Amino acid sequence: MDIRELLRENIRTLAPYSTARDEYQGELGIYLDANENPYDNNYNRYPDPHQKNLKRRLAEIKGVPVEKIFIGNGSDEPIDLVFRLFCEPRRHNAVSIAPTYGMYKVAAAINDVQMREVQLEPGFTLDAEKLLAATDENTRLLFLCSPNNPSGNCFPKKEIEKVIRRFNGIVILDEAYIDFAGQPGFLSELDEYPNLVILQTLSKAWGMAGLRLGLAFAQPLIVDTLSRVKYPYNINVVTQKIVLEQLRRSPDAQIAEIVSERGRVLEGLAKNPVIRKIHPTDANFVLVEVDEPRTIYDRLIGAGIIVRDRSRIKGCEGCLRITIGTPEENDRLLETLKKL
Repeated sequence: MDIRELLRENIRTLAPYSTARDEYQGELGIYLDANENPYDNNYNRYPDPHQKNLKRRLAEIKGVPVEKIFIGNGSDEPIDLVFRLFCEPRRHNAVSIAPTYGMYKVAAAINDVQMREVQLEPGFTLDAEKLLAATDENTRLLFLCSPNNPSGNCFPKKEIEKVIRRFNGIVILDEAYIDFAGQPGFLSELDEYPNLVILQTLSKAWGMAGLRLGLAFAQPLIVDTLSRVKYPYNINVVTQKIVLEQLRRSPDAQIAEIVSERGRVLEGLAKNPVIRKIHPTDANFVLVEVDEPRTIYDRLIGAGIIVRDRSRIKGCEGCLRITIGTPEENDRLLETLKKL
């Protein structure tokens, strides 16, 4: 597969925005190139557009070379950018499972690209053949989320591999919740799949949702093209600095506690007659079926607890999605549900 041939022609020939600091190699001294305020207040200079220090640290943590890492303003940025890279509006299309993360469909609509949704099988299982059958010669992108949102389950590795190997376009595998799963993702196998883009985030397991930093891992050609198309200074000074500081600690203890609490919450929910069904989960949330989702949602709101009502989504009828909180928050959730 020639990835370059999948790129839009205008993207292949794009001359990206550049700065004098891109061209200068060495230790910088006096900055008179970017029309900045010269008086130092820690924020008067533009941020590093290539996030070099941050990428070096992430490369150490993830075991992936710097040239295969793209850093975005949340994962939503690379989701949007892959449409710009590979899809001609009103000509190409994308395929996604359903139900799944809603931003794939929103990004497709913003970029005027048809999104074909393939409903998951009962129990939110993946039929790779059915998904591939929805593609045609104009399909450029295929989206998979594993563990999936909102269902919470991981898909079998063999089914995902089948999709990646047989699809003649770009597969975007969203692993936002992989840190909570009992199985590894595809990051260690990235080199085997030239058409694979893996999305991860620092918002979930790392606890940095407020800093808005998402990661895309792919072959250097794709990463380089994403970097040429993105806005020059997409990650601000404050975010880069704080993320670097936060990456000095390990999230393992918090992940372990969340997984442990997930088990406890599932046990508590299973004893509650209000809960009709609990869907298996590999994420930091659980999808549950109830008889009157809106009533229970409103009662929880009245008790100061907000969950996500997914009952209007096809395949999630009657379902609420509940995030695993702190032990104290989970206690309050379970006690409130008991009173219902």
